[in-house]
Amino acid sequence: MMASFFDQFASPSFLGIPLIAVAIALPWVLFPTPPSRWMNNRLITIQTWFINRFTNQLMMPLSTGGHKWALLLASLMVFLITINMLGLLPYTFTPTTQLSLNMGLAVPLWLATVIIGMRNQPTVALGHLLPEGTPIPLIPVLIIIETISLFIRPLALGVRLTANLTAGHLLIQLIATAVFVLLPLMPTVAILTAAVLFLLTLLEVAVAMIQAYVFVLLLSLYLQENV
Repeated sequence: MMASFFDQFASPSFLGIPLIAVAIALPWVLFPTPPSRWMNNRLITIQTWFINRFTNQLMMPLSTGGHKWALLLASLMVFLITINMLGLLPYTFTPTTQLSLNMGLAVPLWLATVIIGMRNQPTVALGHLLPEGTPIPLIPVLIIIETISLFIRPLALGVRLTANLTAGHLLIQLIATAVFVLLPLMPTVAILTAAVLFLLTLLEVAVAMIQAYVFVLLLSLYLQENV
C-alpha cells in the first residue's frame, strides 16, 4: 500500500519509451497564441495582463542590465505554473515532482547569475563571501560558510519545489484513500473527510502557483546580487 502511494511519482512510459518529454512539452501546446487581428480575445488579454504585471513586479528591483532576463523568467514562471496546475488533474503526471528536472532548471540558471557577477563585477561578487567589518580571526571560517551557502542555493531551489509538490500530492492521495475506505463504514465521517479533501485541493492549487512564483523570485534575487 505504501509503495503504491509513490507510484504516482514514477515517470510514465509507453512501450519502454519515457513520456516525461511529452509531459514537459504539453504546456507549450496549451498556451493561446495571439491572433492576427487587432483586437484580442479575453483569454489572450488576461494572459497578457498577467505576464505584464508579473514582469513589472519582478524587474522593478533590478537594474537595466537585469531586464534582459525578463523574457526568460516570465516564460519559466508560466511554464512552472502550467505544469504544476496540470499535475493536479486526475491521471496526470507532474514533472516538477522529479528532483532531477528541478535541479536541471535551478543549477544552470543559478550558475548563469554567478558567471554574470564574476564577469561584470568580480570584486562585488567576491565581496559577498566576506561581510564588511568581520574580525580577522573569523575571516577564513566566514569565507567557507558563505561559499557553502552559495553552492547550496540551487539545491535549495530544486528541493523546495520538489518537496512542496510531492507532499501535497501524497496528502491528497492519502485523504482520498481514506474517503473511499470510510464511505461504506462511516458515511458521515467520509463526507467530512471529502470536504477536507476539497479544501486541501484548493490549497494545493495555491501552492502550485506560489511555488512557481517563489522559484522565479529567488532566481531574480540571485540575479540582483550579481547585476
